[in-house]
Amino acid sequence: MIVKTKKYALDKKAYRRAGMRNVLKEQWWVGLIVLAISSMTFVIPSNWWWIGALIAFTLYLLFWLIQFAGVTQLEQSKMLFEKLSYEINSQQILIKMNSKQGMPMKWDQIKRAWVDKKQIVLVVSKAQLMLFPFNAFKTQNEVKFVETILKRKGLLKGDKSED
Repeated sequence: MIVKTKKYALDKKAYRRAGMRNVLKEQWWVGLIVLAISSMTFVIPSNWWWIGALIAFTLYLLFWLIQFAGVTQLEQSKMLFEKLSYEINSQQILIKMNSKQGMPMKWDQIKRAWVDKKQIVLVVSKAQLMLFPFNAFKTQNEVKFVETILKRKGLLKGDKSED
């Protein structure tokens, strides 16, 4: 079975939100570093430890936010945010600009996936994502079929995340 999506343009705001969620999920250990630096207040009493940790964490988040905002503005990634359609099957994802031009993407290029309330997100790299909003699919069965493919490929765990 091949799932053909409607033509849709990727929402830049949704892309930034999903990108930040991916970075925070993938690099959760940064929070432990912030806690470790903040706990230095108990070793050498000073409010500057937790202030410094808070500033460093804010700069870290700002760095990633700028990265994802930059991706939406770059000429190289402009194609990602144009109206595209996709054909998804168990071998590959075919990204189609029109009926004659397309680019295949094999499933082994996808690192992880998750499903939230509005969309399916495929993680290609730390800063590169593919988002499939549910309204891009024609039926709910197509969404379930894509979820089944993701589970078979080991990209999606059994339960949905509700974020």
